[in-house]
Amino acid sequence: MASEQESSNGPVKKSMREKAVERRNVNKEHNSNFKAGYVPIEEERLHKTGLRGRKGNMAVCIIVLLFLLALINLIITLVIWTVIRIGPNGCESMEFHESGLLRFKQKADMGTVFPLHKSTVGGRKDQDLVLTGNNNPVVFQQGTTKLSVEEDKTSVVSDVGISFTDPRTQTTFFSTDFENHEFHLPKGVKVLRVKKASTERITSSASSDLNIKSEGKAIVRGNEGVHIMGRTVEFKSGGNIELRAENSIVLNGSLMFNASRIPHSAGDVFFDEGMERYKLCMCADGTLFRLQVKYSNMGCQTSDNPCGH
Repeated sequence: MASEQESSNGPVKKSMREKAVERRNVNKEHNSNFKAGYVPIEEERLHKTGLRGRKGNMAVCIIVLLFLLALINLIITLVIWTVIRIGPNGCESMEFHESGLLRFKQKADMGTVFPLHKSTVGGRKDQDLVLTGNNNPVVFQQGTTKLSVEEDKTSVVSDVGISFTDPRTQTTFFSTDFENHEFHLPKGVKVLRVKKASTERITSSASSDLNIKSEGKAIVRGNEGVHIMGRTVEFKSGGNIELRAENSIVLNGSLMFNASRIPHSAGDVFFDEGMERYKLCMCADGTLFRLQVKYSNMGCQTSDNPCGH
């Protein structure tokens, strides 16, 4: 009978009516006294149960996906429980307030924090706020303004200016706002290091010196001239010192030169007419000028000097 139901291309699908007739015949065989308990073992007479083919593969994929989701959920739950410490009584390490305040109740290990607009970091009134970097500086940065706290120094870098103000009294201790044309360094600050400063006046107290140092080149420029005044004005440079003016340079005071550092020749032995050299001369009123040396033992008497003009 099984051979009759099969063809060269495999088993032939039966219609609903044929299946119903076949089930009815099977039930009759069960109810017959002669064939009680006898069930044909042919494949076509057995009822097919379960998921097969594409439905079975889809069921396996869904089960695997649910297992992966359950595993990820378990990992997230463990992280929340161990790091944030959320339990039945709430969060153990932090508090969330309706005003938007986030309060840490225990030590927190964070790398880079990106706060929202106009955020504030602070501590309790009776406790210190301790920020520690593991072998790295603690950096507060917003745009181009950066505050870096290191082991041996604290640096503030800004392209738009710096202002230190008491939040309670609104008293400004130090500001780079040059609209007031004058600012004072806070007490205890001895050195102000800047790449470029624009101000009308730089002074020091009467009992201390004003030292301006530069690792490379120091340029002092004024739109209406530069006036340097002091009890003693001293210039030190590893290279050349250049004083440039459109009209005149006035040195009002005593001028001293260290003769040991001024190059000079010893007699006529080193005089060479082919070499261009100059000597420094001074008028009776203190005016300095240079004069080209054209022959040995040449003095400063010449009709081209500025003395008496």
